[in-house]
Amino acid sequence: MSLVFGSLLNPSRSGESTMQTLHVVEEDGGRWLAMAVMYFFASLALTLGLPTILTLLDRRGRKVGLVGLALFTVGAVGTCGFAMLMVFFKALVSANAIVASAVDTAAKDQGLAYFLYVWIGGFYGGILLIAIGLFLSRTTPRWVPALLGLFVLVLPVSSQLGRVGSAIQVMALAVAFTGIAMAAVTGDYKRSLTREPAF
Repeated sequence: MSLVFGSLLNPSRSGESTMQTLHVVEEDGGRWLAMAVMYFFASLALTLGLPTILTLLDRRGRKVGLVGLALFTVGAVGTCGFAMLMVFFKALVSANAIVASAVDTAAKDQGLAYFLYVWIGGFYGGILLIAIGLFLSRTTPRWVPALLGLFVLVLPVSSQLGRVGSAIQVMALAVAFTGIAMAAVTGDYKRSLTREPAF
């Protein structure tokens, strides 16, 4: 849900120029900071929730799911790094220590680009592999991996969805994670694990 709130708090629109983004951060810095805080909480919650997914990966789909979990861990931790980058960016804008041309130059930096590619690839690639692992393991309802897969498949057109479409996309991810949590707590396989052995 922190991801949903973070995307709803985003004061900028996709496709804005660097100058427009700087203006938005300067004029609406409170929302920008609140969005960064939500992304930080999302990173923390996603990282703490990873063992829940692990409990649902039994023999079928376990290897694919474990690779997905490893990738998604990179994405979840990277979300925290992105949130800190947003806070630093806001501080620079507030101190008038940054200009649009400098941001354009910094955005072309290879180190920053690699960080962003690894983060985005880990996040989306991890979700896709987790969806495949859960589909193979059959420990969750079918709609859970379907929503996870849909979240990843919408990525190429996400910039055209607008604010509401983006929020719905992230909400689908939140609903899928809720389904994972419910399956981990109430699944039949859980009851079979705690059943007394027959002698």
